[in-house]
Amino acid sequence: MYIDRDDYLKKFIQKKENGQIKVITGVRRCGKSFLLFNIYYNYLRSINVDEKHIITLALDNDQNIE
Repeated sequence: MYIDRDDYLKKFIQKKENGQIKVITGVRRCGKSFLLFNIYYNYLRSINVDEKHIITLALDNDQNIE
């Protein structure tokens, strides 16, 4: 099931160049990672941002501890 999150995406797009770090909060399994890793990633690719300029880091992955 896919829930449309256009409002969140619009807020990200409006604030993407304000020089601030974005922090996404919410209860477990509410779609925070999906929002960033899929929806926003796809948006960045749609405006021709090169993949090597997009950094993704899952902090719950043991390989990313250091």
